[in-house]
Amino acid sequence: MSAQGRAYPPAALAWSIWGLGALLYLIGFYQRVAPAVITDRLMADFSLGAAALGNLSAFYFYSYVAMQIPTGIIADRWGPRRLLTLGAGIAALGTALFAFAPTIFWANAGRLLIGASVAVAFVSMLKLATRWFRPEQFALASGIALFCGVCGGVVAGVPLRLLVESFGWRPVMMVTAMVTAALCIAIWLFVRDDPSERGYISHAPAPAAHAAHHASVWHGLVQVLSYRNTWILVLVPIGIAGSVLTFAGLWGVPYLKQVHGLDTKTAAAITSSLLIAWALGGPILGALSERMGKRKPLYVITTVVAMIGWGIIIFVPLPIWALTGVLIVSGFACGNLIIGFAFAKESVPARLMGTASGVCNMGPLMGGMFLQPGVGWLLDRNWLGSTVDGARVYDAAAYQAGFTLIFACIALSLVLILFVRETHCRQVA
Repeated sequence: MSAQGRAYPPAALAWSIWGLGALLYLIGFYQRVAPAVITDRLMADFSLGAAALGNLSAFYFYSYVAMQIPTGIIADRWGPRRLLTLGAGIAALGTALFAFAPTIFWANAGRLLIGASVAVAFVSMLKLATRWFRPEQFALASGIALFCGVCGGVVAGVPLRLLVESFGWRPVMMVTAMVTAALCIAIWLFVRDDPSERGYISHAPAPAAHAAHHASVWHGLVQVLSYRNTWILVLVPIGIAGSVLTFAGLWGVPYLKQVHGLDTKTAAAITSSLLIAWALGGPILGALSERMGKRKPLYVITTVVAMIGWGIIIFVPLPIWALTGVLIVSGFACGNLIIGFAFAKESVPARLMGTASGVCNMGPLMGGMFLQPGVGWLLDRNWLGSTVDGARVYDAAAYQAGFTLIFACIALSLVLILFVRETHCRQVA
């Protein structure tokens, strides 16, 4: 079709279409950390111990991790509009199933559906960004995407707890399902895969470069896994990002309540500050590594800071103001996972960057997948038998034993980073 009389899409339209995808990512992040402020209700309603509760929360991560590589393939073949619509629809169904779950089996099934469905959001957003935005706006869109995710995490803190205290967790989750269903309809009605479908010129690059490799996705995956850096950079975030997802996403609120005597809203506010520091640390540390022209030194230094910070939190008795400060510093240092993403992309040839990003994005989510139930298992092993309103209560020694697993994983991450080959911020030939 001739481009005569056509223009690039207006900014308002482009951001609106992209923004609907961003809303699903926000909801996904909200669902990721929502169990943290309703641990007492879930334990009481389903008669759960810490290990079972950790497993319930981690069902989100089981399916999310499993969907990382297939999502990229499906997005290429279906397009972001259909993928986002299907994702939002299944997320609404999973949330409704979770809200009405009569037993832990159905609650687990709901969380499994939620994780699998919202896993499509981030990749679909990036695909929309390549077509609706100018190339120089892609980094901005990626940064705003991460900001949207953290906003979802903040909403799952104090605001969610206030709503749960007023209406109960099941009605609140049912409303969440209705909002997600409305988003599903809005995506189908308004989102388009490419500006050409609205009569505008697309910003998409020429497809020829991708077409040659489209049929060899699995061959590309095998090639990516043949690079030593890939394996290391998948494993490193398990401890680093897993510490934040485990503390802010599940065990931080009950720990602050039961060990430090805080109310749920104050505890949720503190864990939200950890998420915000984590979000700020990512782009700042990523930009700093670019200025240094090296990835490895800053990755090592910030991991050392994170390990020391979590060591202080776990093993040193602190007043709550000092604990909050150390949590913020540790969260900021754990934002170094952005360095890891750049590291991974540069460690393979340019034609494999997308596959490498998908593979390495599994690492942070595996942190939540392993550590949330792992900490819960250790809490149950050290439980003294106390309960309040049907929910188990753990003492400081039990939490210290559970959180020691976080510290051990970060220490292992630090050791692994030492074996990564430096890329000097340049793409491997």
